[in-house]
Amino acid sequence: MGMSSAYKLLTHFVCLILLQAAAAACMAATTERPDAEMRALLHQTISKANSFKDRFDAEVWLVDMDRRLSRYVKDPQERMKILHLVHTESHRFELKPEMVLAVMHVESLFDRYAVSRVGAQGLMQVMPFWKDEIGTNDDNLTDIATNIRYGCAILKTYLKREQGNMMRALARYNGSVGKTWYPERVFNAWERHWFVKY
Repeated sequence: MGMSSAYKLLTHFVCLILLQAAAAACMAATTERPDAEMRALLHQTISKANSFKDRFDAEVWLVDMDRRLSRYVKDPQERMKILHLVHTESHRFELKPEMVLAVMHVESLFDRYAVSRVGAQGLMQVMPFWKDEIGTNDDNLTDIATNIRYGCAILKTYLKREQGNMMRALARYNGSVGKTWYPERVFNAWERHWFVKY
């Protein structure tokens, strides 16, 4: 066996070991039971949530999404607040909560204080002019609940306008109608980070 063949075989073997380790780590992360603090936060969140079918449905979704969101939002209470509000508001406006998370992912990377160069604010990057349309001038767009409610209402409005075409609705949300780069980014974030099979 030549040096090149031996190197390829070794590289293949190392990659296989790394893949197995990654799979094991992923499996451990999804099967790890919540600790006492996490359990208390879950119970608190579930008791306030009315958008879930039942307690089991709430716990499965919240534990799964909390694990995914922990990479971006370090504070467990803030994560639970975001997840509870995303689930509640997305169901109110008949949107997929995971798609709303994907919009946040692309828009602000879950930074509630994010402000764009054109003045869009918060998790879902809402433009201040929307306060005149669906709220009041006193509304704080960096407030988690306000921002998520606005963002979901705006996205639903565009979805209706586009007769259920999410690609076009997302392009409108971003102000890039007729282009696909923004909807593609959101769908990519949804598929890679937020998609659920259950």
